[in-house]
Amino acid sequence: MWTSRSDLQEEIDAVNVLLLGGYGVFGGRLARLLVRDGHSVTIAGRDLKAASALAAELGCSALRMDRQGDLRELSGHQLVIDAAGPFHAYGDDPYRLARAAIEAGLHYLDLSDNPVFCADIVALDAQARAAGLCVLSGLSSVPALSSAAVHALAGDRVPRVIDTAILPGNRSPRGLSVMQSILSQSGQPMQVWRGGSWTRTTGWSDPQDYRLPGGACRQAWQIDVPDLTLFPAHFKAETVLFRAGLELAVMRYGLAAFAALRRLVPIPVTRCVVRAFKLAADLLGPFGSGRGGMSVMVITGDEKRFWRLLAEDGDGPFIPAIAARALLRREVLPAGAGPALAVVTLEECEAAMSDLNVRTERVSERFEPIFVKVLNSSFAKLPEAIQTTHLTADVSRWQGRATVERGTGFWSRFLGHLFGFPEATEDTIVEVTKFVIPTGEIWKRSFGLRTFKSKLRATRTGMTERFGPFTFLLGLEVRASALHYPVISGRLGPVPLPKWLLPISEASEYVVDGRFHFDVKLFAPITRERLVHYRGTLVAAPQGNGHHNDCRVPAMPDVTTLT
Repeated sequence: MWTSRSDLQEEIDAVNVLLLGGYGVFGGRLARLLVRDGHSVTIAGRDLKAASALAAELGCSALRMDRQGDLRELSGHQLVIDAAGPFHAYGDDPYRLARAAIEAGLHYLDLSDNPVFCADIVALDAQARAAGLCVLSGLSSVPALSSAAVHALAGDRVPRVIDTAILPGNRSPRGLSVMQSILSQSGQPMQVWRGGSWTRTTGWSDPQDYRLPGGACRQAWQIDVPDLTLFPAHFKAETVLFRAGLELAVMRYGLAAFAALRRLVPIPVTRCVVRAFKLAADLLGPFGSGRGGMSVMVITGDEKRFWRLLAEDGDGPFIPAIAARALLRREVLPAGAGPALAVVTLEECEAAMSDLNVRTERVSERFEPIFVKVLNSSFAKLPEAIQTTHLTADVSRWQGRATVERGTGFWSRFLGHLFGFPEATEDTIVEVTKFVIPTGEIWKRSFGLRTFKSKLRATRTGMTERFGPFTFLLGLEVRASALHYPVISGRLGPVPLPKWLLPISEASEYVVDGRFHFDVKLFAPITRERLVHYRGTLVAAPQGNGHHNDCRVPAMPDVTTLT
């Protein structure tokens, strides 16, 4: 078992720390916190003038060191922290510093936000264990702080969805390494674990809104961090999402335009490009605020649980340093090498923020899928096989086989083509994918090669389903253990449709021998001839194992003394 300490700051044993990149945006904050905790800190980096200036201010030592150069200066220290980055650009020997630390008998920590760098450090696990040393990557906001929050929110339960966002204030300083990391990902392919499968998306896409303490709302966009690689297997969650935000809309959408351009043209993110974006960001520096935040949400059972953080007065850049500060307040460290998954607790992190202008909150709300919301108590009367298909938390996938019949008249075929209904077939593969969106759900139905979509939404008057500009109100009804979908009204855009222009729906879901069945008959308006009739069965599609690129993370149960 790990041993943690609850001692106060004045009781913390001083550690001789070499902090590489200790004059950067996050490294400088970490240096201040470690000095404040009484540790002996040497600020190191290629720029001795910058290191010496901060060291003089903090009353500590400075050293010129290049991680690609002579590393003999490691000796004489107990622990080295790499806060330099960008970690994705460490070249062909990315763990040179970590290996040198092990050989010199030092513990090694870094603040990496690069998924590959963070995950692959397990290659040093045997060496670190043999030496009795702690080697951790990602001891930063992600994955260390985010995984601590997920553990605290989920408790003993498996979280179905993990959704994290980091939302810095515009007046917070920006480091070139972080900017290069984000710009390099913009518009580039990335993998996200959603609904039990790896799905392809692109960096800086799919924006969503997040709330912070005090009611502030910020927008954030998908970006790749170690959480996306490590959390699916570690937490067994169905979906893991991460987004980052910028406070000013002009910067968010400017970066979105850059990402869109990079999807079309392979623009290299050179140092000049990074500096150009840095200049533009600095010119916008007087706007916005110094308020930044972080949001972690998990769905467990029928609850959404949130941990939210708001940092004010420019204290946001201290947050990536909090996990390292919390860890170094312990008497012992885990032995071995791996990503910083749940190596500190949320309570330890919150204690390490107590002298900052930071407030946190934990709130929960009922997780209520749209069919539960509309059917209320009737939902419980449905067979479990039907209920399960309507409890999607983020994405769910279903597959089976179906038979399709189509009307043969001109009017029927015209409408069938307009709505994208499948062609007639006696037997075809059917796949249904349901996506949860802020306003409801999107259902994507694929019959062979033909696909059509609709959007479902829970309203005060019942469930609506929209096909393009047509929206229909469904009179959902549970009858004889089956769920029926009659159409009771409709509109084209905002214009109500008369009853004679409504299709007739005889659609139902039911269970036979424990298997989910669907039977959908639609009749065309005016002529009442058959529009389409499809029926079949569905089961849940197989899920992956959550391991990304065969990434395996060993447990790190051993302990080693820090001092």
